[in-house]
Amino acid sequence: MYKVVIGLEVHCEVKTVSKNFSSSPNNYSTIPNINVSTVDLGLPGILPVVNEEACRKALKTAMALNCQNPDEIIFDRKNYFYPDLPKGYQITQVTKPMGRNGYLDIFVDDYVKRVDIHQLHLEEDTASLDHYEKYSLIDYNRSGIPLMEIVTEPCISSSDEAISFLEALRSVFIYCGVSDARSDMGQMRCDVNISLMEEDSKVLGTKVEMKNINSFNNVKLAIEYEIERQSKLLDKGEKVVQETRRIAEDGKTYPMRKKVDAVDYKYFIEPNLPPVKLSDEYLEEIRKKIPRLQYERVIDYTENMGISKEEALILVKSREIADYFESASKVCKNYKEVARWVITLVLASLNKLEIELDEFFLTPKMLGEVINVVLDDKLSEDNAKKIIYKAIEQKIDPIEIIKKENISRIDDDESVRKFVIEAIVENPEQVRQYLEEEKDYVKNYFVGKVMQKSNRQANPTKALEIIIEELEKRR
Repeated sequence: MYKVVIGLEVHCEVKTVSKNFSSSPNNYSTIPNINVSTVDLGLPGILPVVNEEACRKALKTAMALNCQNPDEIIFDRKNYFYPDLPKGYQITQVTKPMGRNGYLDIFVDDYVKRVDIHQLHLEEDTASLDHYEKYSLIDYNRSGIPLMEIVTEPCISSSDEAISFLEALRSVFIYCGVSDARSDMGQMRCDVNISLMEEDSKVLGTKVEMKNINSFNNVKLAIEYEIERQSKLLDKGEKVVQETRRIAEDGKTYPMRKKVDAVDYKYFIEPNLPPVKLSDEYLEEIRKKIPRLQYERVIDYTENMGISKEEALILVKSREIADYFESASKVCKNYKEVARWVITLVLASLNKLEIELDEFFLTPKMLGEVINVVLDDKLSEDNAKKIIYKAIEQKIDPIEIIKKENISRIDDDESVRKFVIEAIVENPEQVRQYLEEEKDYVKNYFVGKVMQKSNRQANPTKALEIIIEELEKRR
């Protein structure tokens, strides 16, 4: 049995109007080489200009990950040659990254895991290569897009923990509004470093790196395959080779190149970008714009609002839905009921209508008010839902529909008894079954009839009481 040690290097493109060091548009395009400039192409004499918005968003993300921020922004030059890097170097950060020594608490099944963050730095993305059978093509659209790299400590011990971390990290990006983090557009990618060591050993095993994995599912497959592959090698007394591998479509990893020592990139401070001092006021201004994140909300919902963890995790999956729930909860203080209605009605309606929350007519205030009416026993839940659907369709406040149509729950004995007696008179066979055959379920049959006659407005609890009373009178 071996101890699994995993470290992740996550790359995420930052959402900005222009690229990191040029004025080229930062947007996704399937048309090659349309969003390029002389800076992106690395032409002679070009000079970079720092994108302040990219820096702000990188700092904001670092703060959300509980990192220590630098006192100034400094960029470094990383020197290496590769076809997707036309300048022959990449502008990145080593000296003073945007964040160091942070952490992110995540939920993994039934426990909480703290993943330590080594650092977060901001750099420029490379161009992308499209490989064909006899040649490769370069698309420079991606070249120069602001890219955050988040490097964890080697503290992850399973594929489940890795996936939970990636999902939680993606939520940080989206909650903070720094990236859409769409893997299908290459906006979020991951390198996985994995090694196995003896259970009682204190010496790390040989590290294997897997590069540029572009989906969470492939991350899981790659980790699980490597655990099995390396375990078999160690069981046979063989050594794990330090190398870079790739995952293929068959879910297996294959070697790309040997990696004996760390590459010397000859880093030095980027001479064309002067340092920029960061004041405490500037950093505090950014910090104030960080919203409550998933983990904090789940703890609040479960510990202070009495909501189950399962429901809380559904609510916080989207910041918009979490905000909607919290706004509705200010109108209706029965938090468990609000959570149930948001999950069963709001989310279901969004899915059925195939729309986003910002297109949804029913506001949190409207939902909270309707739930209050139901909880006050003035309206049945079935009727309330019908009214809400009608309100959505007609774009009318549901409370206005309730007032206009004078819809309310029928609670007085006289009115409910009228419906009960009608139902009993019209269904003599069911009365006989109850009295002679002692079929107790007949009571529920009559409850259904009363609800039908009252347009589902009768109080079902009161109806059941009166049904039993009237049936027993006939013995």
